[in-house]
Amino acid sequence: MPAVFLGHGNPMNALEHNRWTEAWRAVGAAVAHPRAVLAVSAHWYVGFTAVTSMSEPRTIHDFFGFPDELFAVEYPAPGDPDLAAEVAEVAAPIWVGQDADSWGIDHGTWSLLVHVFPEADVPVVQLSVDATKSFDDHLELAERLDALRDRGVLIVCSGNVVHNLGRIAWSRSDAGFDWAHRFDEAARDVMTSSPGAAARLLDHPDYPMAVPTPDHLIPLLYLAGLARASGETADVLVEGCTLGSLSMTSYGIGLPGPDA
Repeated sequence: MPAVFLGHGNPMNALEHNRWTEAWRAVGAAVAHPRAVLAVSAHWYVGFTAVTSMSEPRTIHDFFGFPDELFAVEYPAPGDPDLAAEVAEVAAPIWVGQDADSWGIDHGTWSLLVHVFPEADVPVVQLSVDATKSFDDHLELAERLDALRDRGVLIVCSGNVVHNLGRIAWSRSDAGFDWAHRFDEAARDVMTSSPGAAARLLDHPDYPMAVPTPDHLIPLLYLAGLARASGETADVLVEGCTLGSLSMTSYGIGLPGPDA
């Protein structure tokens, strides 16, 4: 089963049709109907590692200042308590807690999945991004999660390679600042050649501007760790920057080619 990193960017993408959402729809068409989705979203950024284990996760509208139409979006995919238990099993001895009631499906996940699986008929489990862990720790956990791909689980990592909300430029709807493009290109070079070395992006001179907080970059490390575990490199699904300081570049591993 493939795995993907999708740059979710502006929550309004949930309602729009553009080249980003077309790439997400192509993922859904390529993987047909997986057993379940394990989502690693930048928006569940907490001080522990846990998975959602409820049968009916709620749709979380974790943003403000957007139109009522966006707040009205519901993504009623079922949960999968059995998969949540399997996540803890394959991650051992890394501890993964079972969250039965506090989280759900946040917009980092549902704003993508409304395009990938618009019928909301694939069960969804979310994995938290543990803020206390190092980049190497996240890569190690990702390697352990690779076993789930052989069990029919699509792993969807949701973030942005470049994510600096303090430098948003509304006039640059389809372009980025020079530093955003440089860091985005550095990430592309790593992911398409040696994804297991993704932690070296910490040392890139544009890292402080491109990644003022690591929450949106860490999901990329999960795809990198999965690639390292399976000996794969990542393919670029769509690339580019928006609003000056966001990268929408997305990657996949194990996706069938157009002629498959």
